[in-house]
Amino acid sequence: MQQLKITGGKKLRAVKEKIDRAKVYSANEAINLLKDVAFTKFDQTLDVVFKLGVDPRHSDQMVRGMITLPAGTGKAVRVAVFCKDDKFEIAKSSGADLFGSTEIIDDIKAGKINFDICIATPDMMGIIGQVAKILGPKGLMPNPKLGTVTLDIATAIKNAKSGQVEFRVEKAGIIHAGIGKLSFSEKDLFSNLKAIFDAVQKARPSGAKGAYMKQVFLSSTMGPSLKLDSATIQ
Repeated sequence: MQQLKITGGKKLRAVKEKIDRAKVYSANEAINLLKDVAFTKFDQTLDVVFKLGVDPRHSDQMVRGMITLPAGTGKAVRVAVFCKDDKFEIAKSSGADLFGSTEIIDDIKAGKINFDICIATPDMMGIIGQVAKILGPKGLMPNPKLGTVTLDIATAIKNAKSGQVEFRVEKAGIIHAGIGKLSFSEKDLFSNLKAIFDAVQKARPSGAKGAYMKQVFLSSTMGPSLKLDSATIQ
């Protein structure tokens, strides 16, 4: 979990005075506090961290999914579509930033990955296999369970552009995701937080034993990490 290092400066001292490290905050309290102590000129991202009672080294304890945040992410998302030339016009008119087949593969092999989400039609998966070892570790490999391997590329592009977020458990049972900008209203940030909280809850794997949702934290790009009372997200 991100921790803010309070050193010098009036702004940082003001932040320190408002933060109670020992407190467990309600979701709305935490959102309002992080908005209040934001002192940077740029619009910071609100991040959520879930600490789960799972061990992702076991396949039956993997947690992964996709959620479209109701208020969006506030982030411009670049979408690449792998398809044959008869789908190029659909990809272009639907807002894809990149579309093609072997030419994108060549760029990826050369280290050029100019996209945030990768969508593919089923007939392209054999070709994409050539770069699976590159895309996989970066979380960019198309996956039918996530809706990124599909014949309906127009809908997939729309979802990606409208605030779709993928979540995936990492080492130590941690899920980390950005859920909006601090400039969003409290209502919109809470709505996004609840949406991803519910999605992670529903994604509980069969192998999870005991407490599943152990801890939840909220932080901003340059702000402190605040522990949440998960009951206040319900």
